[in-house]
Amino acid sequence: MSFEQIGVVGGGLMGSGIAEVCAKNGIKIILRETDSSVLEAAAARIEKSLDRGVKSNKIDESQKEAISSRITYTTEYSDFKDCQMVIEAIYENEAAKIECFRELDNHVVDSQAILASNTSSIPIMKIAIETNRPENVCGLHFFNPVPVLDLVELIPSLVTSKETIERAHTFAANQLGKIVVRSQDRAGFIVNALLIPYILSAIRMAEAGFATPEDIDAGMVKGCNHPMGPLALADLIGLDTTMSVAISMYEEFNEPLYAPPPMLRRMVEAGHLGRKTQRGFYDYAR
Repeated sequence: MSFEQIGVVGGGLMGSGIAEVCAKNGIKIILRETDSSVLEAAAARIEKSLDRGVKSNKIDESQKEAISSRITYTTEYSDFKDCQMVIEAIYENEAAKIECFRELDNHVVDSQAILASNTSSIPIMKIAIETNRPENVCGLHFFNPVPVLDLVELIPSLVTSKETIERAHTFAANQLGKIVVRSQDRAGFIVNALLIPYILSAIRMAEAGFATPEDIDAGMVKGCNHPMGPLALADLIGLDTTMSVAISMYEEFNEPLYAPPPMLRRMVEAGHLGRKTQRGFYDYAR
């Protein structure tokens, strides 16, 4: 069964990217944000991305208009009532995500609808048990930028039904054309379980004065053929998101390699969150 109408909660980089990719593949989207000003920013973000597609000849103007027409913007959870799937893509905070899923549980009418979280680290079971349909809850973790990167992590909890798993896999692989990898339900899943300790090690190296951020990143780009250095990547992910993922993993495993370094905590407290605030390990306002 293909999905014809999907809800997305959150219009930030991830949510707007998920909405865009779904709309490009012929799916009607209802995108929810907290207020009209944030919705306008989400719409502008999607339009800017589609304009880049037109400029690079990946789509034409008529295709752009068709894609845009498939996206409806709202501030109400009640508008999700007829959705066959809703993907939560709000900020990485366990309490906020649980509250979101309680709202979805109350408003999505279809008893077979999938409720999916784009969380990058929070165990799915913690979210699923807060609903009356935990068998319908799974993780669908996309990667930024969603229109460019092909990977999706599919994470079932211990109580996710086989039907939900297969439907979610078919949706991501067949309807969106993504490469799907399946992970067990443990904090960090596959990618972040490997990536976050790597980034935190680079932060500790910079914190200790062992090398500059520029030299650390150059070492990994030029010496290991990585497309981006770990500190530039942390800026792209967002230092607040990086710290939230690290905290979630540290709480789960209690291993020092997952503990956020003091330097990361101070930068987040200062509001130096990376590209989205124009300042992180690098200055993007120049």
